[in-house]
Amino acid sequence: MLLASTWRGSLDAAMATAARPYHHGNLRSALMEAAERALERGGVQALSLRELAREIGVSHAAPRRHFPDRQALLDASVHHEALKEVPEGMRRGRPDLRLLVTTITPTGSERARALWPDDVEHVYLPYDLPGAVGRFLDHFRPHAALIMETELWPNLLFGCRARGIPAYILNARLSERSLRGYRILAPLVGRALRTVHTVAAQSMADAMRFVRLGARAEQVLEVGNLKFDVLVPEALDDFAGQCRARCRGRPVWIAASTHEDEEAAVIAIHRRLRARHPDLLLLWAPRHPERFRSVAEHSRMAGWQVSTRSRARWPQEHDGVFVIDTLGELMNFYACADVAFVGGSLQPVGGHNLLEPAATGAATVTGPHLHNFAEISRRLQQAGALRIGPDEAAVAAELEALLADPAARQAMADAGRALVETGRGALARTMVLLQPALPPVR
Repeated sequence: MLLASTWRGSLDAAMATAARPYHHGNLRSALMEAAERALERGGVQALSLRELAREIGVSHAAPRRHFPDRQALLDASVHHEALKEVPEGMRRGRPDLRLLVTTITPTGSERARALWPDDVEHVYLPYDLPGAVGRFLDHFRPHAALIMETELWPNLLFGCRARGIPAYILNARLSERSLRGYRILAPLVGRALRTVHTVAAQSMADAMRFVRLGARAEQVLEVGNLKFDVLVPEALDDFAGQCRARCRGRPVWIAASTHEDEEAAVIAIHRRLRARHPDLLLLWAPRHPERFRSVAEHSRMAGWQVSTRSRARWPQEHDGVFVIDTLGELMNFYACADVAFVGGSLQPVGGHNLLEPAATGAATVTGPHLHNFAEISRRLQQAGALRIGPDEAAVAAELEALLADPAARQAMADAGRALVETGRGALARTMVLLQPALPPVR
């Protein structure tokens, strides 16, 4: 839920009232009552609450900023990786347009602000209720709505249709598992899908599943996967050189995008690997910022010296673990590691972006739960650029083998870079697809 995931602590009790199933007509009064009670208790600043009300589309306050007729809406509520390729394509192809980025979590918000502090406007997406969505769209008046991957918000799509705003689902993917999950809501979701201008699917299999869900065949195109158009940082080699100089020849592995339930496994794997490589350094980048402090504490409790990116900037001589507690730097740190583990894969999360380590030349290992990246993982494994362990012990064994085999790591690095290069092009095709919906260039 948007409110619970975005505003915590002393606001929880107030939000419990606002979270009840109100009819659209009294949602505003319910939220404002809850906000007033929180203010009376002194737990939250007034500005924060007013911003909260405005962000979910129930405030009548004056807008913070207004961009008439020159902006597009990009919804990346869950798929924060989308906050790289599409904004960069817009910035290069249509610098006259503003991009309004919506997310539903603090992590997405922080990532948007870290990547594009000056080039995009960020707000939280409102509840998918007709009134809230209507006020949101009337306030910002986007020229087009660009919805990433699987974010199917029916009332947002209906609201766009009612206002003549063309909606596009970009980098669209739909696994068999997700298709089954939509079964109960299939009539509603199918009706919403038929309001979309174009579903730009990652693959033909994804395209066919969207048609099965209810989209018309003529709405759906196979465009390719935007993640292959991953942007490699310009100063990547310099960054990696600085980091490796601080590591002084020590072996290094990275655990990236890990989730809370995978943290014990990462510590166990690191302990096992250090039994063979006593000077091994772990670069640890949790998926969610709220886990930064916890993984540092867990690592210290395991007996290792720990530094963090925010405080020490670089690994220290005797560190066993270096926590990457910043956003927007993960690709740089992939290039600093001999081998990478990508999380969200030892638990049934579905995996995370495997093309970023491939693009930077990191030999990559992952767990078995990859349903969100089934096609990418298949192609990487087939190319010899990815090793998949069926469980924690197998992942540890793969990492251990690669740390001991520089030739195998280099072969995987070369294969990964080559696959990424051959897969590029979806961004250019997407930008061509969007041109008719955008205002004329000034």
